[in-house]
Amino acid sequence: MEIINGIVFKQMLESGANNLMNHQSDIDALNVFPVPDGDTGTNMTLTFTAGVKETMKTDANYVSELAKVLSKGLLMGARGNSGVILSQIFRGLYQGVEGMKEVNGLQLANAFVNGSRVAYKAVMRPVEGTILTVIREAADYTYDMAVKTENITCKQVVDKMVEEARESLKRTPDLLPVLKEVGVVDSGGTGLLAILEGFQAAIEGHPFERSESNDTQSMAAEKMESEEFGYCTEFIIRLSEHAQKTFNEEALRDALARIGNSIVCVQDEDIVKVHVHTLTPGDALNLGQRHGEFVKLKIENMQEQHENVLINAETPKAEKKPKQKYALIAVAAGSGLKDMFEELRVDYVISGGQTMNPSTEDFVEAINKLHAEHIFVLPNNSNIVLAAQQAATVCEDTQVHVIPSKTIPQGLCACINFNPDVEFDINFAEMNDALSLVKTGQVTYAIKDTTFEGLEIKAGDYMGIKEKDITVSTPNKVEATKQLLSQLIDEDSEIVTLIAGEDVSDEELHDVTSYLEANYEAEVEVNRGNQPVYSFIIGVE
Repeated sequence: MEIINGIVFKQMLESGANNLMNHQSDIDALNVFPVPDGDTGTNMTLTFTAGVKETMKTDANYVSELAKVLSKGLLMGARGNSGVILSQIFRGLYQGVEGMKEVNGLQLANAFVNGSRVAYKAVMRPVEGTILTVIREAADYTYDMAVKTENITCKQVVDKMVEEARESLKRTPDLLPVLKEVGVVDSGGTGLLAILEGFQAAIEGHPFERSESNDTQSMAAEKMESEEFGYCTEFIIRLSEHAQKTFNEEALRDALARIGNSIVCVQDEDIVKVHVHTLTPGDALNLGQRHGEFVKLKIENMQEQHENVLINAETPKAEKKPKQKYALIAVAAGSGLKDMFEELRVDYVISGGQTMNPSTEDFVEAINKLHAEHIFVLPNNSNIVLAAQQAATVCEDTQVHVIPSKTIPQGLCACINFNPDVEFDINFAEMNDALSLVKTGQVTYAIKDTTFEGLEIKAGDYMGIKEKDITVSTPNKVEATKQLLSQLIDEDSEIVTLIAGEDVSDEELHDVTSYLEANYEAEVEVNRGNQPVYSFIIGVE
């Protein structure tokens, strides 16, 4: 194929999206850490399919017009660092084909190079051995061949991109030692290769179809891609007398996972709170009503919200009332964590965290709901910072400032150091400085056997994570927490904040609290965060 026109470009995008989705679970499994939040495949799939979906809806014929729609859809749908980088690659590709009705081989090769350059610029500290390396090496080697090959075709360019991306991916463990230690290649680069292979298959005339899968996560992602999970469904039920004895939180969560995504399910004595994105809100309500009576419920059309957010991102908001000086946005999963942030003057809490990274659009929607001269955003997760920063660039008419908090304790500490009565410069400096005042520990369970920096980890063990490093692995949750606390607390520690997750019993919490009070002089603050995935989140100041 010598050139690519609009029709072929759409076929390439759809094939790439399908191939990426078909490998979503495999890419998730490449997570270096054996924690239950390996979501690179999910984030890239949701990001790319968001852009492709917007592209398929347009009647545009020019490659440049389609690439522009794709770029905007990817930007708004970007989730996690891998998703944001992917969106930047295709933003650069759009810039490379801007104004073109169709593209030839050399133009396509140049566009891929521009995609690589734009992606690198979007990351403050690029790390080699990642998706960035794969796109750079594949694009550069391909362009070098293209300029030396007379009348090079688009098929030759895509074939070369796939070949070089595959070889670059094989080299990622040599550039990133942690990949070599765990025995995997980079997950983001693997996702990019899946997209490129999809492009190749479409050009060859046999595009990838979406494979049937019984995997719950793949089914959920498929539905989200096709309908943006039409309805945000939230409800609170009071368990019946019978259900109080028989209710199984995990069973309800699994049932909800078969019809939706972005699930939060938290039980507090006889009350159960549920949040789910689903195409069939009636089914979600039926699942809940089996266990008791509704205390409260809310259903919102997310597709309608999506269209409004796209409009609002480009249209200045009418000022209906005077702006307040400040507003705060934080990301957290768990009813208790939400309450903690709101008590510290946070105006809007975006539901999300390790297992469900918010999209750029989620941040834009939150920003558009607030009316302030300065809006501070606290991502509270290293994999969410880029999406928050991308949202800040989208909302050009609003002063949005991302405080790059990478953990919940950092976010809480930043909020404590926020003062609504001082000038912006002081608040911005104090909140950023606060990030270094707190040490973070987290306890979660291992999903596979592995070895990390010499520490042998067994599936099902509870791991203590000190900042970024796994330092404890033991079958006992409480013992893992105690060992981690002993590593975090020293003679200079003054305050220990202990946040219990949804899986922690009263007895386990009492055991850990008693250990703290008996062994350390630091002030202890205990909270029920009800967060998923992490049994304990610990902040030490």
